[in-house]
Order: sequence, then C-alpha cells, then structure tokens
Amino acid sequence: QVQLVESGGGLVQPGGSLRLSCAASGSILSINGLAWYRQAPGKERELVAHITSGGTTNYAASVKGRFTISRDNAKNTAYLQMDSLKPEDTAVYYCNAVIARYGDYVGRNYWGQGTQVTVSS
Repeated sequence: QVQLVESGGGLVQPGGSLRLSCAASGSILSINGLAWYRQAPGKERELVAHITSGGTTNYAASVKGRFTISRDNAKNTAYLQMDSLKPEDTAVYYCNAVIARYGDYVGRNYWGQGTQVTVSS
C-alpha cells in the first residue's frame, strides 16, 4: 500500500516561512509528477505547484516568486518551501503524486492527508 505523509504545517506570522514535506512510502516502482494543492475555507481546491520527474516546475500566479517546489527522488520526498507568507495563503495543503507500484501497468493518483497552514498575526 502506497502512502503519502505530509508534515511541516503550522501557524506563522505574515512575512514568515514554512517548509512542507511529503514523503511517499510503500512498494513504489516510480513516481512521475508531484504536486501541491491547497484548499481555503469556502474555496475550491487549487493547484499550487507542480514538478515533473525531470524537474520542470509550474506555479500558480498567486504564489510564483514566493514558493518553491522541489523533490528528492532518492528519498521519494517532495517539498514546498513557502516564503513571504500572506494571510491569503491560509489553507489546508495537500500533496498529490502519480505513483506506479510494482506490478502496475500504469501509475495511480495518490493524495496525502493534508496539513494546515495558518498565516496570521
């Protein structure tokens, strides 16, 4: 069974920083794309950042220049470095990955449990 476990959320003041981690475990053959999503109260879940297996990144306009997504393939882990945080960044952040298990013909979509990020004075 493949599992994504997130960590690093918390309460931070505006202008502060946090780094989220997403560790994948289980019978993993390969991980293709990795992404971070977030969902704020009363809003739809939105894509925040995405990174391909080759390291190409994309960001939502609202976070570009402030957030950085990265991955450590040897550790099956993704990161989201969040700098210059704003109250508008307050949301539950979710890790998402397409992962192929041993024996799979194609990868399947997996989600982490979510971690709360609150930006407030």
